[in-house]
Amino acid sequence: MATGRGWALRQLLRNPGPGPPAGAVGLRKGPGVRPTADLLKHYARHRECHWRAASDCAVSLDGMPSEILLKIFSYLDAVNLLCIGCVNRRFYHLASDNFIWVRIYSTSFSPKRSNWKVNSVEKTAVSVNLLSLEDKEAGYWKKEYIAKQIASVKAAVAQLLQPVNPYTGLPIKIKEALRVSGLGWVIILRDKSGKEYLTERVHLSVNDTSVSVVWYGKNWPHLATLSTLDLCGVTPVFMDRYKIPTKNGDVRRPRWRSLIAKYSLSDLTESTLMGCDGLIRIFGLSPGLLVGLWKREEELAFVMANLHLHQLMERSILGSATIPYDLPPHSPFLDDAPEYGLHGYQLHVDLHSGGISYLCGTFRNLFSKKGYIENGYMKLVVINFNNNTQHVPLIGKVGLSWRTNIFEGCIESCSIMDVTLLDDSGKPFWCFSSPVCMRLSTSPCDTCDFLGQRYCIDYVDSEGRVHVDLVWIEETEEYFVVNLALYLSVVKINHWFGTEY
Repeated sequence: MATGRGWALRQLLRNPGPGPPAGAVGLRKGPGVRPTADLLKHYARHRECHWRAASDCAVSLDGMPSEILLKIFSYLDAVNLLCIGCVNRRFYHLASDNFIWVRIYSTSFSPKRSNWKVNSVEKTAVSVNLLSLEDKEAGYWKKEYIAKQIASVKAAVAQLLQPVNPYTGLPIKIKEALRVSGLGWVIILRDKSGKEYLTERVHLSVNDTSVSVVWYGKNWPHLATLSTLDLCGVTPVFMDRYKIPTKNGDVRRPRWRSLIAKYSLSDLTESTLMGCDGLIRIFGLSPGLLVGLWKREEELAFVMANLHLHQLMERSILGSATIPYDLPPHSPFLDDAPEYGLHGYQLHVDLHSGGISYLCGTFRNLFSKKGYIENGYMKLVVINFNNNTQHVPLIGKVGLSWRTNIFEGCIESCSIMDVTLLDDSGKPFWCFSSPVCMRLSTSPCDTCDFLGQRYCIDYVDSEGRVHVDLVWIEETEEYFVVNLALYLSVVKINHWFGTEY
């Protein structure tokens, strides 16, 4: 206590300020005089008056003249101008000043340098053009700048997406396109009262035909209070070509948001349970979402989204914050060839996890017949039971790798399956990326005779089904794929090819 009083006296004697008010008790100096409670009360009143006087002298930014604010705003870049325009209506109009934005526009999109000397006529034309800025409506050059920035980025991305891999029918330079566009992904958790929790991605990996995005952390909201999860793509309003993007992106920069998919967290039930280990249980939600829950607390551990590269840029950019991007209608190419739409398919399949590929291959010249159409599906046999030369092994120990900021692990028999099916013209016909689980097969098989234990992998969506049969070979300790079949929806085939099967 004595130390505190001594510090207070030293501060008061060192910085007396404007002085005590009239009638206040003064300081007595001399030998034998000790600090008292009255002296400390006087010090507290003195400092309060001093701080109140300082606060009264503070200048409010909103109270400054418009000319001074325009001068201050002229030193800001485009991103900060947009941000400060969100403060209030006055700042919005001042931050939309044409004189400020025409300078930004001319700096960003100035023509190539020339060694020609500008004559007086051209200088006069430039000055007249600047004087005519007042004839434009407020915010005209801001809109022009934003539109041209978006158009330039779209043109650069479209050029990168033109080269196509002949095996997958997908863009080759997808990594460079992601870098140029600044595209990222976020998840928005919404509780039952409507409150939103936005989470930035922690890890991103680009696979052969898909992208895996992972979110984890320590500050998840309680699962019992959550209702839905939104997966969105986010792109910056302005892409700074000279700035190296950070790992999670600069979340302070204004961004567009495009809804990709909406999930209900009430679907985390035993029917969607895919596997578990000693720490977590994982659940699969369609399309392509994997949710990990801690076993003990039944709270969120991580979220993983698996996004197929087919039209990923469009789905992640062109949608709105509430409505997903609607794919353009497909116009079928009519042909009178016999059994049109049942032959000429090409399949690329990739079974992977954590950067390890257990099965990756391309199968060409796949076909079917009208007799294979049953129960609304057309069957495409990729690997046949009875043809031993087609049977292929899975490389490595199959398991789905997961990690959080504290723990990491691997759940056996689970992985990510990417399927890319091309039609006879090489266009993507059916594409998906989804977590799958290998389960013990219970269906009898009269046409096959294998010594090992049989397993199966199944996937189903609105456009088709995938069925894989595997056999565990004890001697070599590996799985062999002995059957792989696709079941394509006849409704999808008729819509795509204009047929009537």
